[in-house]
Parts: sequence; structure tokens; C-alpha cells
Amino acid sequence: MSAGDAVGRAEQLEREVASLQRRLDRSLSENERLEQEIARMQKLLEEAVRKKKRNTAPFSRDNPKPNPKTAGRKSGDQYGQQATRPAPLRVDEQIAVPLPACCPHCQSEVIGRDTKAQYQEDIVRVTLVRRFDVEVGVCAGCGRSVQGRHPLQTSDALHVGQVQIGPEALSLAALWNKEMGLSHERVARSLQLGYGLTVSRSGICRALERLGNLAAPTYDQLKASLRHSPFNGLDDTGWRVGGRLQNCRVIGNESVTVYLIEPHRGFAEAAAVLGADYDRFLVHDGARTWYGFLQAFHQTCLAHPIRRCRDLLKLLTGRARQFPQAVLDLLLDSLDLRDRHQQGLVSEHGLAVATGHLEARLDRLLATPLCHAANQRLARHLQHEQPHLFTFLYCPGIPATNNFIEAAIRLMVVVRKTWGGNRTWNGARTQQILTSVLRTCWQQGKDAFQQLVTLLHSPRPMVLDLVPASLSP
Repeated sequence: MSAGDAVGRAEQLEREVASLQRRLDRSLSENERLEQEIARMQKLLEEAVRKKKRNTAPFSRDNPKPNPKTAGRKSGDQYGQQATRPAPLRVDEQIAVPLPACCPHCQSEVIGRDTKAQYQEDIVRVTLVRRFDVEVGVCAGCGRSVQGRHPLQTSDALHVGQVQIGPEALSLAALWNKEMGLSHERVARSLQLGYGLTVSRSGICRALERLGNLAAPTYDQLKASLRHSPFNGLDDTGWRVGGRLQNCRVIGNESVTVYLIEPHRGFAEAAAVLGADYDRFLVHDGARTWYGFLQAFHQTCLAHPIRRCRDLLKLLTGRARQFPQAVLDLLLDSLDLRDRHQQGLVSEHGLAVATGHLEARLDRLLATPLCHAANQRLARHLQHEQPHLFTFLYCPGIPATNNFIEAAIRLMVVVRKTWGGNRTWNGARTQQILTSVLRTCWQQGKDAFQQLVTLLHSPRPMVLDLVPASLSP
């Protein structure tokens, strides 16, 4: 080999070594980046596993403030307006508190000056037992048995059911069990401790079932009214009946909420309530079941994709973060546009123009080539939901999220976590009826306790005044 060939070969080898060195440097840099990413993902996984194993307070946050304000009332001028309990409008018992015979410190005589009032609001631990002496007779015309009925009675039973739980005790038990999530055993325990009323948990269960039967006509009217509502929200969660997993569905609007416990979570069950031809607005989380309502106008809950984008921003790095950040900005801009229109800062024409700009931004985002699998999944979801993302801008007044239904379903989630569900389908029926009535009372600002007492006092089936006149079937 000549000297020139040797030099050329050496230069070629040097170039190859330099190329390999650059590739090695890039590989080492990529390995270092991947190791950092693996460490970060492992940390997130450990945090997720720890959160799953412990009960976190409902107000807990992942990133608390580094310098939070001191809890409790502020001292000095920062305290704000002084407030105390107002004086009661009525006094049931008046007790005189005389001066002591002498000063407790120096034993000198005490001279009276004036009298000041102090109030105490307390409860009375007592169980009232009523005995109704019911007169029974026979009709001279038809020969049928006839008996008297007092307004305080809740039943005509005189033999097997002659000893009953009173209407106020039973109404309180229904509120504790169906609204506050206490189990039947704890309800019975609370009645014993608070009022000296001894009742078994099976007695509570049977009494609530009878109350559910009385409230069934009201429940049916509430279900029927949903068909006439201009919009309804829908959501599902799991429920257990006899230890087996079933479905709990919530359908409602701003004034009525209806719970349904069913074996399946299909379109047929929802259509049985709203009607397959429901042609108004539905606000939901984007589950494909709801799109079976072909004549309805759909609004996808924006809270779900917003939450999904924020979760992706915690996991992704580099350029992969650009897509979820752009989607998040777009959705937040749509909510800001709604708020400004409601405040009168944007006209109807301006709202229509701005909505068109948002649609164009979304089209450009969905046309962007994406490499990360998580972003591709998000894009496919948005493509499916695209026709229903901005319905609330085209039809002002329609909610942009189904948070009002999420809040309603949270009640059943708390109950499920407390005592697990129902043992029988009769219990599930009672659960859906009474919970619907109580939740609707709360929405309409009506006294649920008094509504149940009225229902129990009625000698014949009645419908409570809970169906709005505009939605009445």
C-alpha cells in the first residue's frame, strides 16, 4: 500500500471514529434523558400508589401553598365584622338566675344592678308515645268495615302493624340514611342515643320501604317531568345490589334530579325515562351511550377534556406538551368567552364570530401531526366530540359542564362507600325513590323533613309539590 493510500485510509478511519463518537455522545445524552424520565415516572407511580392506599382529606391538594395563611380567625383589625348567633324569636322556658348571697372573692355583700338575658338552644331527649283509640264499625248499607282516622295517624293497621314508628322519627331516619349516608344500624343507634327510641335496623329498613311506596307517585311524576325539561344532564356510577355490581344512573336539571338503579347502563334504560325521541339538550361526559338520542342536541362536558389535558401536562415533556397545552388554552378561552358574553361585554354577533374562530383553531390543532401516543388518543377523542364541544356557545344558557350532575352523583358515591349498596332490589327501589325526592327538595329549597311528614300523614296516595309547573306532564 502506498503512502498516499495509507494516509487516505487513516483519514477515513478518523472520520468514522469521529462519527461513531458523535453517535455515542448522542446515545449517552439520550440515555441520560431517558433515565431522568424513568426516575420521574417512577416517582409519579409511587405517589399514585401511596394515594390509592391512604384516605386523603377531601380538601387535600397535590401542591399545597408554600406559605399558607394562618388558620382561624384573624386578630385585631383583620378580624372583620363581628358576628354572633342571633337571639331566638321565642322562649320556651325562662329560668331566673339570682345573685349569690355574697361575693365569691371577698365574701362582702353584693348589690344588684340590672338583669341581662342569656339564651341556650338545646334539644330534648324524649320519645313521645301516642295511643289512638280507633273506633271501628260496620256500614249499614254495604256491610263493610269502617274505622276512624286521626290527622296524626300514618296507617290504618290495627293488628300486626299496630305499633309503628312516628312520622317525624321516620322522616329523620330517611334523611340520615338516604341523604347523609348513615347505615340502618347507625340510624337505629342514633335514634336510641338521641331520643331514647328503641328500634331495630330491620324495623328501620321496612319502615323506609313503606315510605318509599308512599313517595313512588311523586317519583314517577319527577321522571315524567324530565321529558319536558329544555336540558338534562346524565351520568353513571357503579352500585351494588346483593353484593353484585349494578349501575346507578342520574338524570336531572336545575330543579329536578332522578336516580335509577338498574342492572345495565345501556341506551334502552335511559330512553325508557327520556324517550328515544328526546329532542332537546343533553349535557354529559361524552359516553357513546348518550349519542343514541339522535334527535337531541348534545353538549360534551368540558371539565373532562380540561382535566385530561392537565393530567397529560404533568406526564409529558418537551414538545409533546405543546398539543395538550394548546387544547387546554382553547377550552379555557371558550369558557372565558361565555363568561364575557353573560356579563354583556360581548354582543351576539361578537359571540358568533369568536365561536367561529375557536372552531377554526380546533380544526388546525386536530390537523397537526402527532407522534406521542397519548396525544394521538386525545386527538381522536376530540375529533369524536368536536361537533358537541361548543354547543353552549351556539345556544347560550346551556351548561358547558355536567358538574351539577357530578355533584348529585357524589351523594350516592358517599353512601356506597359508607354501607356498600343495597341487599335486595326492593331496597334499591326504595333508595332511588327517596334519594330522588330528597335531592329535589334540596334543589328547590324546600323542607324535605316536612315534605316526608306530610306524605306520611296523608290517608291516601298523594304527589308532593315538587314537579315544576313548567315541566309538569
